[in-house]
Amino acid sequence: MVQKTEKQANPDAPVRRRGRPRSYKPAQALQEVTAAFWKQGYSGTSLDDLANATGMNRPSIYAAFGNKRALYLNALKNYWEAGYVAMREALAYDKPLPQALTQVYERALSIYFPTRGQPLGCFAIGTAVTEAAEDSEIRSTLLTGLRALDDFFEARIRAAQKSGEVSKKGDAVALAYLASATLHTIAIRARAGAQRPDLEKLARQAVAVICAA
Repeated sequence: MVQKTEKQANPDAPVRRRGRPRSYKPAQALQEVTAAFWKQGYSGTSLDDLANATGMNRPSIYAAFGNKRALYLNALKNYWEAGYVAMREALAYDKPLPQALTQVYERALSIYFPTRGQPLGCFAIGTAVTEAAEDSEIRSTLLTGLRALDDFFEARIRAAQKSGEVSKKGDAVALAYLASATLHTIAIRARAGAQRPDLEKLARQAVAVICAA
């Protein structure tokens, strides 16, 4: 005797989703996961939220990425890696330092203020800072990313000093910290509700200070 399926036995029963096939693109899923964490924070995002964001069920998520923490760390590391590429492009060595720095802040603002939805600021600053207090791996990943930003700025400032574009009397390390701090405060203020024109002005003032030092 052939057994009836649940749907045949009860035509009104809801169809159970089996999750998306293995061919589902991991990069796309990671983008959707990042967006969910970015909006709600790590603690505020549940596995059900991630399932809804990706269209995958829990077993599929576990099979593809591991648990929620592993998925978040993957998203955080991917965010930093994309940021490094963007920094290298923005801090173009064939452009004047003020233009290069301004380009960094303009690109950051375009991310912090999406065309749709509320301003979210920086993914790392907005989500990892809180979790870093209790999670050593998140803390280490966050610190590594922050130091990398400092290094990018320092190298670009030193190059401008070497070429004679800006004074060699300025402390390149301190100026790099100032450049990074400006990026972070823009991210925080964007998420807190500051207006974009005000943050654009803040960035211009910071660039002027750095290049005049």
